[in-house]
Amino acid sequence: MDFAFDARTEELRGKLLAFMDAYVYPAEKVADAQRARLASPWDTPAVVEDLKAEARRQGLWNLFLPDAEHGAGLTNLQYAPLAEITGRSPHLAPTALNCAAPDTGNMEVLAQFGTGEQQKRWLAPLLAGEIRSAFAMTEPEVASSDATNITTHIRRDGDAYVITGRKWYISGAMNPHCEVFIVMGKTDPEGPDIRRQQSMVLVPRDTPGVEVRRAMTVYGYEDHSHGGHAEVVFDHARVPVTNLVGEEGGGFAIAQARLGPGRIHHCMRLIGMAERAIELMCRRALDRTAFGKPLARQGVVQQWIADARVTVEQLRLLVLKTAWLMDTVGNKGAHTEIQAIKIATPRAVVDILDRAVQLHGAGGVSQDFPLAELWAAARTLRLADGPDEVHQRSLARRELKRYA
Repeated sequence: MDFAFDARTEELRGKLLAFMDAYVYPAEKVADAQRARLASPWDTPAVVEDLKAEARRQGLWNLFLPDAEHGAGLTNLQYAPLAEITGRSPHLAPTALNCAAPDTGNMEVLAQFGTGEQQKRWLAPLLAGEIRSAFAMTEPEVASSDATNITTHIRRDGDAYVITGRKWYISGAMNPHCEVFIVMGKTDPEGPDIRRQQSMVLVPRDTPGVEVRRAMTVYGYEDHSHGGHAEVVFDHARVPVTNLVGEEGGGFAIAQARLGPGRIHHCMRLIGMAERAIELMCRRALDRTAFGKPLARQGVVQQWIADARVTVEQLRLLVLKTAWLMDTVGNKGAHTEIQAIKIATPRAVVDILDRAVQLHGAGGVSQDFPLAELWAAARTLRLADGPDEVHQRSLARRELKRYA
């Protein structure tokens, strides 16, 4: 296994690092200022569209999609260091490159399972960055960590499906450019195989019976730059049967296919978040004096910084190994490693960010530094795409099976 980056990856890394310095970091405060003046906080600041245009001009576009027909054609191992860089500004950089969740996962689903007509209608404008999308699976009434629990009903009625149910924390749904939902519900709720009861259908936002009811906060943040996280009600929303994604009963398998790459993308970006936290820690430690000497000379601060560096290097190697396995033996072959990074990375990065907040004192919890919002995002990823405990349960079972 060779973790040396190839020439194409190194070229893209250089371009992306320069793009971040020249465009993304300067745009962070600009985007906040522009959003404050918008008629709706969910509208997209003009500077974001400027970033998208520049990224596309430089060829830094759709880097996440390994399908060369639709995306950049990069392997997971090639994309990993690029996603890490975007994680240093997670509220701007992924969107600028058209590599932001949940659109990335939705584009992967449409590229892999969508019909030609579905790809023409929805995938093409998503790839072009002209619209946004959302993935509607999580529900408030059931433990959605077990996807077989979902209760949203998708009933066949002639040449249409009728969708009824309530979803929440549907990322991106508050964005006015979000034009389509991929909705997971049960087409065969009494079926003998609980993993064949679910299906996925495409539901346009303007479908009668679709109500984006309210924005859900995340540790008090509305996450405007991410398009928010909404509660969405489907009240007998009716769509053509041609909006079915894949086949009836294939929803659970499609969800698993979607979540595998999504999990590693999150972990890649988390490492970038940790790197930015370390940079901010070092700059703060060198800049501030307490009890007669710079914070950088305080033993506990040195320990925090050293531990953070060791942790990031360990996490990066595990994520790169996982990316390499996904490329060489597939997502199923990398199942253990995907679960391992999903357990380890958010937990460790939350700890690094917590130390960075502590080092910044009151500034660490303020809007003047990105740390508090980064902490909230990282902590949320211990729940998103499967909580820690679900991955630990599955991983332990695999380990025990080797000795049973």
